[in-house]
Amino acid sequence: MADADALFKAGKFEQAGRAYEEILKKDPTNVHAARQRGYVALLSNRFSDAEMYLKVALKLGPGDKDTNRLLADCYTRQDKFSLAAPYWQVAGEEVYATWFAAVKGEPYQVRGDIGRVALKGMDPKPLVEASVNGGAPKLFTFYTRVPWLGLSAKTAQEAGLSPVASQKIEYEGETRWMYFGVLDSFKLGDLELRNVPVEWSDSDAGDESAGIIGTWVFYHLLTTFDYPGREVILRRRTPAAARKARVDAVRAGAKPLPLYLAREHLLHSRGSIAGSGTQVVALDIGGTSEMAASVPEETAKRLRIRPDYERPLEAFAGGQPVVSYPCYPKEIRLGGAVAKDTYCYADNRPVDSSFGFDLLGHFAHSFYKPYNVTLDFTDMNLYVAPGKAI
Repeated sequence: MADADALFKAGKFEQAGRAYEEILKKDPTNVHAARQRGYVALLSNRFSDAEMYLKVALKLGPGDKDTNRLLADCYTRQDKFSLAAPYWQVAGEEVYATWFAAVKGEPYQVRGDIGRVALKGMDPKPLVEASVNGGAPKLFTFYTRVPWLGLSAKTAQEAGLSPVASQKIEYEGETRWMYFGVLDSFKLGDLELRNVPVEWSDSDAGDESAGIIGTWVFYHLLTTFDYPGREVILRRRTPAAARKARVDAVRAGAKPLPLYLAREHLLHSRGSIAGSGTQVVALDIGGTSEMAASVPEETAKRLRIRPDYERPLEAFAGGQPVVSYPCYPKEIRLGGAVAKDTYCYADNRPVDSSFGFDLLGHFAHSFYKPYNVTLDFTDMNLYVAPGKAI
């Protein structure tokens, strides 16, 4: 078991999957191996394998919260909300259970084949226009570290939304109420999503945008963030569209990189920082950041990246205080996309292994600016190509 877990921790998911299968051949009652084998499949959206192994794990340990959460995630990704809700309940996610159970009919219905929305701003955060319930276009930002489509309190009120669930949280030292409901229509260019789960809070906290578009919206589409072309291209997610995206990316000189999805919405692939060798990295597309990448301080020391301790930067990440220091790695790389001696952060957070695998670092908003970035959730590929999208 230790060898299989070590492979998984190192981000060698395919090898880990095979190792867990060998364990299960010898010990079919091993709940940990069954759950981990299902987790490996879920990272790459291989739903039939994920369901099979997670159900084995659940039969062996019905009350295991981790297994229930993974199975809830598996059904949620497939828009099988009524199946997901009871597993969210056992996993301790009361809000998700109530929210998803309240979504009636098919969620995320796609109307239209393609939507092209101009980037109205780039810094300090990207901005695009979108229409809520047929109203006038409003400015939204986007960020793949956020799961849902989030609306400002004002936008939610104007849309006449009523919450089906609520939750009190502590965020950046403040107490806030979060509300969850279902939006009739969200339109980006000529493409419309209907019956969309949304979140909003009781405070806009000085944010002038109408809301934030998270991974769940992009997950339901074939999305290209075309930074040089200053637009976001959204296409109906089909096998044909995925094949065309691959052809276009290869023609532009970009090889497919693996795309992994962890904890419902967090994007990962494989990259390197300062000669680290290829490891699992987080893809933080959008958001507010002037840096190209961030690494934990202990990782920076191991890779001989020198932080500038004379310029500490205090901020919040995930609602928690964090202190970062500027640094300039010799190279950061995602496949053929490279930045050299560019502005990055080393921060005082420990190496992130919260998903069971080690995370080398985060590739952030500024890294992607010379490239067009395509997220293909059909074949689970990432394409980072130079210049404007074809």
